[in-house]
Amino acid sequence: MTPPFSGRGIGVSRGIAIGEAHLLLRGRLEVAPRFIDRGDVAAEIAHFRQAVSVARRQLRALRQEIPQATRSDIASFIDTHLLMLDDAVLTEVPVDHIQEKLCSADWALQMQRNALAQVFDAMEDPYLRCRKDDVDHVVNQIQKILLRDEKEEEETADLHGKIVLTQDLTPADTILISHQGIAAFVTEFGGPMSHTAILARSLNIPAVVGVHHATRYLRHGELLIIDGEQGLVLASPDEQTLAHYRKRINASLQRTEELRSLIGQPVVTTDGETARLMANIELPDDIDTIRSLEADGVGLYRTEYLYMNRSRPPDEEEHYAAYRQAVDGLAGIPITIRTLDLGADKQTDGTCFRETAACNPALGLRAIRLCLKEPSLFLPQLRAILRASARGPVRMMIPMLSNRAEVLELKDLIEKAKKSLIRDGLPFDTEIRVGGMIEVPAAALSANVFARELDFLSIGTNDLIQYTLAIDRIDDEVNYLYDPLHPSVLYLIQKVIDAGLRHDIPVSMCGEMAGDPRYIPLLLGMGLRVFSMQAGSLLEAKRTIRTLDAGRLQRQVGNLMRRIDEPGVIERVSQLTDTASFW
Repeated sequence: MTPPFSGRGIGVSRGIAIGEAHLLLRGRLEVAPRFIDRGDVAAEIAHFRQAVSVARRQLRALRQEIPQATRSDIASFIDTHLLMLDDAVLTEVPVDHIQEKLCSADWALQMQRNALAQVFDAMEDPYLRCRKDDVDHVVNQIQKILLRDEKEEEETADLHGKIVLTQDLTPADTILISHQGIAAFVTEFGGPMSHTAILARSLNIPAVVGVHHATRYLRHGELLIIDGEQGLVLASPDEQTLAHYRKRINASLQRTEELRSLIGQPVVTTDGETARLMANIELPDDIDTIRSLEADGVGLYRTEYLYMNRSRPPDEEEHYAAYRQAVDGLAGIPITIRTLDLGADKQTDGTCFRETAACNPALGLRAIRLCLKEPSLFLPQLRAILRASARGPVRMMIPMLSNRAEVLELKDLIEKAKKSLIRDGLPFDTEIRVGGMIEVPAAALSANVFARELDFLSIGTNDLIQYTLAIDRIDDEVNYLYDPLHPSVLYLIQKVIDAGLRHDIPVSMCGEMAGDPRYIPLLLGMGLRVFSMQAGSLLEAKRTIRTLDAGRLQRQVGNLMRRIDEPGVIERVSQLTDTASFW
């Protein structure tokens, strides 16, 4: 008899669920090389284009089924896949392969998928690298139609209250099963930055991904407990375990109601210290959510989506239209726009992208390095951000800074952009504040230098931790080493916060650490007062801060940081963070 399954994956969406397992066996399709006669090329191309058309109709039908009351950021994931189905990179290049290589439609599409995967795999930024999942999801949808020549089967089983087990889920699948009332889901693949994981958090569905062989060892109909905080999957639990988790579910429901009551309340500690809670966003459509939660602003607006899935960089007007939409939608709430943060996997000649090989993308031509090398790529974005600053409070943030020379060169380019706007008679905020992301250990160690040259600093803990510890947090072979409480990481964070205080400039944090209630007491004690996070974490962060005594924490953390290298101190730091744990 097989023993009860108990395993861990990556908890990507908090919450606990208890329910029966429902196996959704939608495996990844195996595509093998297949070739055709030249006389069959026209028919094969027609077959491919018909499959793309059917896939597009399926997604549009799903898009229409999303209730109008649903937040716009949820529907945007389907829009992203629809845009990809209109992109020549996926819809025309395979046609060229069919014509030139006399291969089948499914193999032509697979070759293009493999080429795109190499580009994404070379990206250092975990968020951008996980966009490969979107390519796979769209390709898989087309392949199902090509190989089976049938409409995707609709899920007819009753999923209400069930825990879905599957190898992987597309954003479309996730939205569909969420409307069917699932309790949670578990996948064998996936990471914390995938669109499916982000959707799970937006939809408040407990989810654990990366549970290897889950569909092999877990049985259909088996009772499961899913802990999305701990990344834990328990099968066939005993009554004592069930009672424990049911109690936690009831406490969580009560807490959710309490959190909603915090909207509109100030972010103030028990001893009167004020903090600011900002949101990280990717698309202008996310603005409605930010306003409904009454965030203090947008601390990180990623602009990479403007560059993705296209053969040419966006021009100034495309940049400006996106930034104007965001600024106008915020209606006076401040926004920090981060400039291009693409990696060493792509360069540009100012006209179109071309792939290049990089021995180590983490150490290659990326972010500000790329922008300074290719000013024709960078200047249109600088001008657009400056123009948007005339419509509301806008700050500009520069990623991946590592030395003062980059800042000086950046300032020269900004001045050049300002002078060109003056010549063109276009308004902008002449006092726009320019800041830098501190995400490289060298930048953290030189924080005083950057604090003298810039108007604000923002700590990007996702990259800072990875670079400091030399690990990839989305690689499940080594992500157990990803430790925000490592003494070296804490030392670097403290150094940046101290530099901001010394030079009287604001310091924020926009990595995932900022939105995690386990770390907020520590960060508050280190002197951090501006936290930027995903929207779903704002209310929990507010609740945490309102229960803390900042002065007491600063004294405790100050004592701990002075002894950070002593044995047992890190355990005391962990005990400090546990006082405000999610549970």
